[in-house]
Amino acid sequence: MAQRPQIAILGAGIFVKTEYIPRLAEISDLFILKAIWSRTEESAKGAVEIAKKFFPEVECQWGEAGLDEIIQDDSIIGVLVVLAAHIQVDMSMRLLRGGKHVLQEKPAAASLGEVETALSFYNSFSTTSPFKPIWAVAENYRFEPAFVEGTKLMAEIGEMVNFQIIVEVPVNSSSPYFSTSWRHDFTGGFILDMGVHFIAVLRLLTGCEVTSVSAMTSHVDKNLPAPDSISSAIQLENGCSGVFVTVVSAKSLKLFWRVVGLKATLQFEVEKREGSFGYLVTLFTADGQSKSWYYPFSGVTEELKTFISDISQATLKKDHSYQAEPRITYLEGARDLAVLDAMLESGERKGTLVQVKKL
Repeated sequence: MAQRPQIAILGAGIFVKTEYIPRLAEISDLFILKAIWSRTEESAKGAVEIAKKFFPEVECQWGEAGLDEIIQDDSIIGVLVVLAAHIQVDMSMRLLRGGKHVLQEKPAAASLGEVETALSFYNSFSTTSPFKPIWAVAENYRFEPAFVEGTKLMAEIGEMVNFQIIVEVPVNSSSPYFSTSWRHDFTGGFILDMGVHFIAVLRLLTGCEVTSVSAMTSHVDKNLPAPDSISSAIQLENGCSGVFVTVVSAKSLKLFWRVVGLKATLQFEVEKREGSFGYLVTLFTADGQSKSWYYPFSGVTEELKTFISDISQATLKKDHSYQAEPRITYLEGARDLAVLDAMLESGERKGTLVQVKKL
């Protein structure tokens, strides 16, 4: 039996405590959690205390010395980077230079300029190193069973005609993420942070890149960073167009994707059943009938399993021959960000048509 890979987590915030640690516990037979790091001792110890219920041997690391120890520890082959968006890329590049595989939380970067710098840096491994570590972005929506199965159902709708994405999220003081300062301080705020999820689904389902956008933005709730609403027309490379509407100052939750074809329509909507959220997938056919399937949320677990499998395989080969699962690559996350960046630029320019940067 192959030796289980050892990994570390950088970050000890809300998402690590409430999502990463519980989801990792579900697949604890696949790896060894060696360490959790944070900038401060207090924060690191808080996360480690939770993790020890599932991973009794996990170590606590903090500050610059703790970070150096993780980078220099040859037994740690993969690191999960779950930090504020504006520092993740620099931290990921530091780990990659140290020979670590990296799974970085979305968004891929804080700006398109940073994405281009990151891709240039990562591509340089092909010419400067015999071993290219994996740089992945944790876009869990690409791993949700509802959307994975939905891509198969797309064949049922025939030629695509139009699509709609409607998102309403109540981001307010009752949300644990409301008080995270970095989301208030970087361009695009919650719209960018959440929006990459919804574009990831669009690109997955359609198998198409977005070529251009025309968006209008507004800022109504001054407790939130600008903008708190965006409405955009979207053009796909296959000639199809659709709309993307996201509001983060809503009072109720709605996540909705609908793809219309000449033969049928495919719809996805978030629904709560027995206290837990999932996706209701419905196929509406030309004869007036419909079929529905329900899938509980499990994308975070699936993406973590994929990353662990990838780094295990890559470590065995130690060369350029291993290709990571396409859905998890940094490039995919970068392309999601490029679409949101174009939308935000168009919004600033009062709806001017903006071409999406090709990456």
